[in-house]
Amino acid sequence: MDTHTASLVRRRRLRRGALILTLAAIAWFALRNRIEAPPPAPRAVAAVPATLVRVQREDVPNYLIGVGTVQPLSTVTVKTRLDGQLERVGYVEGEDVKAGQVLAQLDARALRAQLEQVQAQKARDQAQLANARLDLDRYTQLIKEDATSQQTLDTQRALVAQVQAAVQTDDAQIHYAQVQLSYATITAPLAGRVGARLVDPGNIVHASDANGLVVINQIDPIAAVFTLPGDAVQAINRAQQAGRQLTVLAYSRDGDALLARGKLVLVNNQIDVASGTVQLKAHFANPKHVLWPGQYVNVRLRLGEYAQALTVPAPVVQRGQSGTYAYVIGADGKAQMRPIEVLQTQDGKAVVAKGLQAGETVVLYGQYKIKPGVAVVAGPGAAAAATGAGR
Repeated sequence: MDTHTASLVRRRRLRRGALILTLAAIAWFALRNRIEAPPPAPRAVAAVPATLVRVQREDVPNYLIGVGTVQPLSTVTVKTRLDGQLERVGYVEGEDVKAGQVLAQLDARALRAQLEQVQAQKARDQAQLANARLDLDRYTQLIKEDATSQQTLDTQRALVAQVQAAVQTDDAQIHYAQVQLSYATITAPLAGRVGARLVDPGNIVHASDANGLVVINQIDPIAAVFTLPGDAVQAINRAQQAGRQLTVLAYSRDGDALLARGKLVLVNNQIDVASGTVQLKAHFANPKHVLWPGQYVNVRLRLGEYAQALTVPAPVVQRGQSGTYAYVIGADGKAQMRPIEVLQTQDGKAVVAKGLQAGETVVLYGQYKIKPGVAVVAGPGAAAAATGAGR
């Protein structure tokens, strides 16, 4: 190899070595930058939208809630007091009747004959009494003239008393016959709604018949019987002893429609040991017959009210394994899961005893997207929800 060729080879080797050194330096600087560069900042979690409301302070009625059954205020099975043939009825099935209205008429011919017989007996005895009194007056004059004996006068006095007693007996028999005759006309003992006719005209009825002729239910006013837990008795007694007339509201089974407003008339005198409940009764005016015997109703007994209680819409209250809680939005805009104690939930509103403060912001809808510590912003519908909560 000549000198020129050796020099060329040497230069190529130098260039190759320089290139290798350059690449090694670039790789070393890249690796150093990767090691010393700070880690990238985590992506910020977006705030979760939710419907928010504020905790309100207001007066709220204090209700005890139960389930009841509507019953007639009074129920009467109309029966005959006599044995006889039913001639006619004076009512239409399923219609209202008034107290004293004629419901049925029995064949009364034999009873009228008995009345006429005792009336004739009285007339005969009255004639005998008048004659005996005339004789007594004559004997009284004769005894003054010493024209008769004292024994005759005494006998006549006894006869007058005897015939007078017979007239009194006739009066009693007439009264009895009149009463028996009145039983042939059967009238309504109270105003109410009659049911189905149990006996048709032409049948022979008996005083011993178990079913009677017809049943009358008094449905205006009407009653409702309901039960509450036995623990409520003391609260009810305290309210009554304070002189308050307790109001009872009857709602439809779905709880939406108020049917009637009445008053509490009975707290039963013992608690049922089997169920732990006490039976109560309320009376309601029922002119439009919105309540009907046998109807099931939801009943609310108003004991008073919670003055300036903390309230939130019912959906704010959540339930977990540890009890009830609500998501509260703090000043930093983040959600806190806070345990709360609820006194009652009624008409879509919950009364909170512990855990919240007036004016705090809580989550109404959207809890399923929220976890403690997550930022929350008011989403669509928040304004409307806040307006509704403040009503």
